[in-house]
Amino acid sequence: MYDVIIIGKGPAGISASLYIKRANLSVLIIGKDDGALRKAQKVENYYGIVGSGEGILKAGEKQALNLDIEILTEEVLSIDYNKNFIITTTGKENSTKYEAKAVIIATGINRPLPYIKGLKDFENKGISYCAICDAFFYKGKIVAVLGNGQYALHEAKYLQNIANKVYILSNGRNNELEIDNNIEIYENEIEEILGNNTIKAIKFKDNNEIQIDGLFIANGVASSVDLAKKIGAKTESNRIIVNENMQTTIKGLYAAGDCTGGLLQISKAVYEGAKAGTEIIKFLKEEKYESNNSN
Repeated sequence: MYDVIIIGKGPAGISASLYIKRANLSVLIIGKDDGALRKAQKVENYYGIVGSGEGILKAGEKQALNLDIEILTEEVLSIDYNKNFIITTTGKENSTKYEAKAVIIATGINRPLPYIKGLKDFENKGISYCAICDAFFYKGKIVAVLGNGQYALHEAKYLQNIANKVYILSNGRNNELEIDNNIEIYENEIEEILGNNTIKAIKFKDNNEIQIDGLFIANGVASSVDLAKKIGAKTESNRIIVNENMQTTIKGLYAAGDCTGGLLQISKAVYEGAKAGTEIIKFLKEEKYESNNSN
């Protein structure tokens, strides 16, 4: 078990890890990619550094590796809590679980949604972004998951234990998912979401339709807000709510960087990562003190 797991290996996550490791705490960084910064050809508004986004990311990662900080390139599927935080990832072959006393989410902002007619119209009327949160409402019903990756499969597998029937809709994109017999994949491109007050059906561009009672969005990989919602942390629009110490509404869960909203700049991400890192050090020391005194 780790003292801290950081989800995200951009400026916020790496910055937090440097402080945590120097405090002699064990820390693991997990991230699938480096976000939007890697695409920046030239950065000229960050104090003391002019270079490419990729160059800045590599320099930060080198700092972490020089301190023997472990960095894994894996896709995070969910966060759970059972006395400690449990992080589930895709792993190398099957899903892998990692355990920590505290967690920092530093994965950037939500991914853009695909344009599908009716998608916005049915939000809160049959569309959900979290299987763990809302699966109960579809007990014995027919649901679909929009996505074509491991995150979509993870959500579908959770839903199949509750819903009567589960579809995965890849919306015209190829997939190589290994699925169970009672999960059916439609690769057809979606034309429109149909219904009245709630979702009733999905219409495809080849004019075929399937009847559903709910649609779960799991497009791409799990975003920062997706992960926060799964464990019950408060979110608003496209950001995670944190206090002045970068702590979410869940004890031991922190967030930093673009996922907290505001100025989407490296300087803000680095500051918030540093703040989250130093505050999490205080938090773990207090937890250890209280644990020792209660024994």
